Amino acid sequence: MKKVLISGTGLFTPSESISNEELVESLNAYVELFNARNAEAIERGEVQALKGSTPEFIEKASGIQSRFVLNKSGILDPERMYPFIAERGDDEPSMQCEMAVKAIAGALEQSGKTAADIDMIIVACSNMQRPYPAMSIEIQNAIGAKGFAFDMNVACSSATFGLQTAADAIRSGSAKCVLMVNPEICSGHLEWRDRDCHFIFGDVCTAVILETADTCTNPEAWEIVGTKLQTQFSNNIRNNFGFLNRCDESGVGQRDKLFRQEGRKVFKEVCPMVAEQITRHLGELNLEAAQLKRMWLHQANSSMNALIARRVLDRDPTIEEAPIILDRYANTSSAGSIIAFHLHRDNLAGGDVGVICSFGAGYSIGSVIVRKAS
Repeated sequence: MKKVLISGTGLFTPSESISNEELVESLNAYVELFNARNAEAIERGEVQALKGSTPEFIEKASGIQSRFVLNKSGILDPERMYPFIAERGDDEPSMQCEMAVKAIAGALEQSGKTAADIDMIIVACSNMQRPYPAMSIEIQNAIGAKGFAFDMNVACSSATFGLQTAADAIRSGSAKCVLMVNPEICSGHLEWRDRDCHFIFGDVCTAVILETADTCTNPEAWEIVGTKLQTQFSNNIRNNFGFLNRCDESGVGQRDKLFRQEGRKVFKEVCPMVAEQITRHLGELNLEAAQLKRMWLHQANSSMNALIARRVLDRDPTIEEAPIILDRYANTSSAGSIIAFHLHRDNLAGGDVGVICSFGAGYSIGSVIVRKAS
């Protein structure tokens, strides 16, 4: 079987960031406006008064301190509460394409490859900004790559599902060098007026290049030792926005057309599933948890990551063993585990083993065991 390596990663970070303090100030201003405008209905018991929030509540609930976004002015405007992202003409690059090209540049440089070396592209993320033509094919055209491209969506697990798909394609011979990209514009599908979730997401784009050991020239590459995927249906994380919405006008603008979740249920149900998958996956590869030098976990909630790592390692992890990036980036859906891998792997030695693991709506879980090339 061909040995598949991750030879490069790239990261695009938006220039604008929103702190918890800024976010809370905006939400609380909206709450005051809403309660004042609906005072009589609230008094009659017909409308429920909204509650404000605090930066301390956000950090305690999630570990998040700030988030990067493509546009902060629209989000922080209490009369609007969602980003300004202008429509673009069909002859202009889409927003996700623009983000992707910037992330891809870093991945190509790191791997020592050019776009001409890429013969397969996967765009894997939670939301595509249009149904077709595929974002991946637009990106393929923008960078001048050949071969073929397609989109896939497994919500927050999209990147690890994309990594397995890429590795399988290389092993089967249908591709030689695969680019997997995760352009996440999470600010567009978040309800910024909802106290329970308005702080969760941020925008970002990551890119990963995979190839065989025969063509890899990067001495800092990582071998994919094994991949494992799992899905189990759940409604606890859901977004009902789609092209069928126009067929029933009563649903237009309803709350279910944006991200929503039952956070406590997700925490209780997903954490043991993820820990069990990683442990089982290691066993299938004849590896012990004690051999794990790094766990690059999905960045949704710091308490979730600590619990998962503790169950896998049977002890409290160090911050080096299970690095956190969500304090600055927040939850970036599929990109979170890749950001952690991109930023926190340089101090590991040849032969060291780690796991890239993502999990989320579906439920879906993907684990990718990697070993640093020696």
